[in-house]
Amino acid sequence: MRIFVILLLIALSQLTACTVIPGMHMNPLSVQSSVEVPVTENNKTTLQKLNIKLITAQLILDLERDFNNRSLGKDNVANHYFDYRIGSKTVKDTPEQEAYFQYQVGPRDILNITVWEHPELTIPAGEFRTAETSGTVVGEDGNIFYPYAGIIKAAGRAVEAIREELVRKLSAFIEMVQLDVRVTSYRSQRVYVVGEVTKPGIQTVKDVPLTVLEAINGAEGVTANADLRNLTLTREGKTYSINLLALYEGGDLRQNVLLKHGDVLNVPDSAFNKIFVLGETTVGGAGAGRGRSVLMNKGRMTLTEALSEAGGVNQETSDPARIFVFRSGINKPEIFHLDAQSPDALLLADRFPLQPRDVIYVDRAEGIRWNQIVAQIQPTITLLNSFGTIKMEPFKDSGSVGGGNTTFKLELPSGLTP
Repeated sequence: MRIFVILLLIALSQLTACTVIPGMHMNPLSVQSSVEVPVTENNKTTLQKLNIKLITAQLILDLERDFNNRSLGKDNVANHYFDYRIGSKTVKDTPEQEAYFQYQVGPRDILNITVWEHPELTIPAGEFRTAETSGTVVGEDGNIFYPYAGIIKAAGRAVEAIREELVRKLSAFIEMVQLDVRVTSYRSQRVYVVGEVTKPGIQTVKDVPLTVLEAINGAEGVTANADLRNLTLTREGKTYSINLLALYEGGDLRQNVLLKHGDVLNVPDSAFNKIFVLGETTVGGAGAGRGRSVLMNKGRMTLTEALSEAGGVNQETSDPARIFVFRSGINKPEIFHLDAQSPDALLLADRFPLQPRDVIYVDRAEGIRWNQIVAQIQPTITLLNSFGTIKMEPFKDSGSVGGGNTTFKLELPSGLTP
């Protein structure tokens, strides 16, 4: 008797579990999220349930009115997401540009000083030595020594200023001084280019201005994993954000910053610019139905593009009427719902801009869920039927009229008693 009671309890527990739908799903009647999430408004964070917004033509128009939803919008979320994830405090603007660039001599630079008609001053180390080996090296204290002129301050000065001082001091010994000063080896000022460039390393600042574009080209360009929207320039304790994509595609010359000694130019990777597609999609082959992360090209992608990258919705198991976009956002999370039961809704999806870290979820069809439930309880039913037959029949109370409850009846094989 005990064994049959246990088996009957197992059957009842399995049938009760039918109310629990296997897998993730969204309630088709939901208008709000089922969980509370932190929402920041007016510098105050509260826990709220999110309203589910239907993706309509009006919503698309409202999104397109905000220029920051465009790829090159100054406050596009993709331009801030790097700071949000890393925790850096970049200045969302470029540093002030100097009106005129003139190279300033520094320590360890080598100067070539030529005094015409006076070779004993020009090449005192010998006429067959190179200008670099026979030149005048600026000391660590920023000074140089030159015959008859004595000690001259060179660091932090342009070659024209050094030349004027040399002419003035040598004029006491030489009539009609004709003198020229040039930098033959630039060794004092360096810029560091790191990150997703083909050839990271140190680049030297010379008399020709070194801009961001010059530095990127000197590093043989960026790699395929580079995030062109979120370059960082660290200078004198501050970090600035540079949008190289705005320079390439928008012609914003302010992004082509003039680099200085000690600058660190970092080209980050685009690992944060991903979209996650989950649910009933067709990735193809053995990967069908699995979740997939899609990398946004240059930080821009539409909902249709993301679904296409994931192989599209599964025509056999998906419910296209319930396609959702979950957006964590930096301050205000959002949930969007696309009813794509009719394929022309993909026209709206193709104008719906995605943001980094958006999660797209394609829900499963209800009929597929029912088949899953049946598949789950079938082994238990088969086990019980090996001992007897389970039947469901209405149980009517003699005192009730036209009503009653459904009961389970276990019929045992002949010869067996509980």
